[in-house]
Amino acid sequence: MHFTIRPHGPVPIYEQIVAQVIYGVAAVVAVFHDTLITIGAFSLTNQEITLTVIAAILTLIGYSMNDTIVVFDRIRENLALSRRESLHDVVNRSINQTLSRTVISSGLTFLTVLSLFIFGGEVLHGFSFALVIGILIGTYSSIAVAAPMLVAYQEWRAKRGKTATLPASKRAKA
Repeated sequence: MHFTIRPHGPVPIYEQIVAQVIYGVAAVVAVFHDTLITIGAFSLTNQEITLTVIAAILTLIGYSMNDTIVVFDRIRENLALSRRESLHDVVNRSINQTLSRTVISSGLTFLTVLSLFIFGGEVLHGFSFALVIGILIGTYSSIAVAAPMLVAYQEWRAKRGKTATLPASKRAKA
């Protein structure tokens, strides 16, 4: 009996780790998407990538990661509150709940960076251009790249016959 139970002990732990990893993978893919498109915009406009542009890209990475974390936090909270709903519905509702916050914070940041781009002069041109592109793309990717990856992952798992679900927030379970 000991030999039949022991091999199955680590399986739930492994499933929990894999389910947590998908949040990180989706966030990294979204940030890579933002960075790649921002650098591509510099290539398309034939602008030089200077140290201030690198600083803007690092700022963009932090900004985009924060937006993605806010959306993923709401998804985890809603997963814990509504276990009977499909993941697609929970993700859709979570995005709708965080959309106003995302649009307001990204919109105000965009207006600030746009004013830097227009009135900042040549020194700030590369920095502000990277942030103008990055804020737009980063907001898009938090909503339309990272979150749908969770749904796509779950559908992929279901097609393979796996029934593991994404983990919910520990705070919302209490």
